[in-house]
Amino acid sequence: MDRPLIAVPIGDPAGIGPEIVVKALADKAVREAARVVVIGDRRTLSLAIGQTGSSLRLRPVADPAEGDWSPGTLNLIDLDNVDGASFRPGEVSGMCGRAAYQYIEKSVALALSRSVDAVATAPIHKEALKAAGVEFIGHTEIFGALTGTADPLTMFEVRSLRVFFLSRHVSLRRACDMVKRDRIVDYVRRSLAMLTSLGVSSGTMAIAGLNPHSGEHGLFGTEEVDEVAPAVEALRREGFDVEGPVGADSVFHLALQGRYNSVLSLYHDQGHIATKTFDFERTIAVTGGMPILRTSVDHGTAMDIAGKGIASAVSMAEAILVAARYAPFYAR
Repeated sequence: MDRPLIAVPIGDPAGIGPEIVVKALADKAVREAARVVVIGDRRTLSLAIGQTGSSLRLRPVADPAEGDWSPGTLNLIDLDNVDGASFRPGEVSGMCGRAAYQYIEKSVALALSRSVDAVATAPIHKEALKAAGVEFIGHTEIFGALTGTADPLTMFEVRSLRVFFLSRHVSLRRACDMVKRDRIVDYVRRSLAMLTSLGVSSGTMAIAGLNPHSGEHGLFGTEEVDEVAPAVEALRREGFDVEGPVGADSVFHLALQGRYNSVLSLYHDQGHIATKTFDFERTIAVTGGMPILRTSVDHGTAMDIAGKGIASAVSMAEAILVAARYAPFYAR
């Protein structure tokens, strides 16, 4: 069986994306797990190869089917959309924001046409997107729009820990207001469906508590009593294997120990802190609930070190490995 074919858009050309993509493709584990076609700009990738001292050879292709998967080859779909004369690593620009969006757009088109099995993304820069007039705040929103998905699901994975998020980029006050029975029920249904699509069909999902000690039966807040527990009861009546609320100070540890196959975090930082503290570089974002599979590094463009060839590629390599592991299930 052929290794999964993964599209890798290089992210913002002025960030560390190009260099970590180059480094990741030199990783033997990545080469053995996946066939990778890079979506980017030839001049930018040539610069990154020089910055990192890589021996990879650029091979422009018009279609992933033309790829040469022998060691030492970087197959590139060159969109030729970066002006070398005005390009500066580490500088935010509308040109680079627009280029980053176009790399994603091309990757999504390839995935939707089944020319590739999944997409693994490098970091983009929100200010650069705004400067380019791109009306999205991040990858998830872009993928949702391009695939016609109203509310894509985000799952973080680091080793045996999988975390879903009831809310993402909203204020903490707003996130607390979003802890509602019906929303929890909807998210758990869809999250468990996503797990099934990834080949994970057994185990219990835990719903994290919102307040300290899950509110101590209303002493420290009533969200668990009024919203979380009723949601869990409703889900169990439907036959879903769920448990909660489980105190957020222990639920992630218990999931790492194997008690739960996943956790629903009730707000952004609750799950981010847990996963990134455990292993920052190997925390990978998986976007599901869409017709295509997308994984991503969970760090930014690191403009302060861009172009120096010193950025770690551990997360980029891990994102490709996770995409390759789940793609055969997701494609069914």
